[in-house]
Amino acid sequence: MSAHSLIASPFLGEYLLLHPGDARGVKIKAHHYIELQQATAARDRLPGWLCNVAYARWGLSLTDATADESLLIRAPSPYGHGRASYEVNNGCNWGCDHCVYGRKRHEGLAWPAREKLLHILRDAGVLWIELGGGECTIDRHFPETYALAYDLGMMVEVLTNGSTLARPRMLDLLTTRRPYRITMSVYGATETTWDAFTNRRGSFRAFLRGLHAAHEAGLPISLSVVITGKNAHEAAGMRDLAKRHASRVREYTHMSPTFAGEHEPLAQQAPEYLHNRTPFTGCDAGHTSLNVSPFGLATVCKVSRDHPIPLLKEGVAGLSRLGGIADQALQRHSGCTGCTLQKSCTTCMPLVTLYRKANAPRDRYCQWS
Repeated sequence: MSAHSLIASPFLGEYLLLHPGDARGVKIKAHHYIELQQATAARDRLPGWLCNVAYARWGLSLTDATADESLLIRAPSPYGHGRASYEVNNGCNWGCDHCVYGRKRHEGLAWPAREKLLHILRDAGVLWIELGGGECTIDRHFPETYALAYDLGMMVEVLTNGSTLARPRMLDLLTTRRPYRITMSVYGATETTWDAFTNRRGSFRAFLRGLHAAHEAGLPISLSVVITGKNAHEAAGMRDLAKRHASRVREYTHMSPTFAGEHEPLAQQAPEYLHNRTPFTGCDAGHTSLNVSPFGLATVCKVSRDHPIPLLKEGVAGLSRLGGIADQALQRHSGCTGCTLQKSCTTCMPLVTLYRKANAPRDRYCQWS
C-alpha cells in the first residue's frame, strides 16, 4: 500500500503541495519542488520549512520523517492535463428518470487495460481525478481502480449514490486511502418521494446508511440537491437534509438531454425552477481537463464527446489533439452564428447541440425563445 502523507506535483504551470484526503493545497516555488525531488532521491529528512507547512495546514507532525517515506513526487508532464473525470462504469443500481447517461449498461474495461489507462492519465499530468459512472462503486474493479489512482498520486473524488458506503470493505478502502471529496445527490426528503424518484424501493434507506457511515468515518462529504418535477414539493426539506450533513452543498435544477442527445430527462424538469443562468464565458476543457469513457475514450468533457481519442491505442501522445478538438467544438454554428446575444449566452455550443438533437424547447437553452 502507498504510504505517502504528502504529494508534491506540478499543476498547470505551478507547483502544489497536497495532503491526500484534503482539498486544501499549498502553492510552492519551483526551487522548493526541486529541493523535495532531491531529498526524496537521497532519502534525506524532510526540510524544516515543509514540516512547518504540513503542521500549519493539515496538523501533520513529520519532523522525524524522511522524504522517501512520506512524500510522493509527481513528475512534470508535457501534456498539462491537470484534471480528469473517469466514467468507471455507466451501470447503476438505481433507475432515476432524470439521468443524463440514458441506458445504463454495466460494462467497462478489464483490469489490465484499466491499469494501463490510469498510468496514461498519470503521465498526462492528471492530479485531480473524479471517479464516477453510473454508480462507480458497484463496478467489480472499483476497489483496485480507486486504490491505484490514489497510489499514483492522484487526488480522488468519488461520485456515488451512497448505497455502498456503509459496507465494511468500502469504508476500509475509503478511510485507508482517503478521497478529498465524496459527492452524493439528494433526491427527496422522505422515503416515499426518494424511492419514487430512483424507481428503487429501499434506495432512501440505503442512501442514509451510506451517508451516516461516511459522516461517522469523518470522510469529506459534498451533497448535490437535485430538484425535478418529482420532488420539487420537498425542495425545502431536501436543502435542510443536505445542510445538516455537509458543509459543501450545491443545487441543480436544470435538466439536460442525455449525453447521447435523448430527450427523456427533459420531461423531469420542474418549470418553476428554470432560472436564468450566468453567461458562458468559455472553459478550458480539452486543454487542461478531459473526460474518459468506460472504454478509455478521451473526450473534451462529458457533454462534448465528438472525435474521441482511444487512449489505450494511442497512449498519452494522443491527447495532443484534444485541445484542437475542444476549440472546434466551442465554435458557434448553425443558428448561433452571428447571434448578437453571444456575449450573454448561458449555454456552451456542445450543450446547445445536445438540446437541438433532443428537440428540446428552445427556451431551455436560447435567449431568443
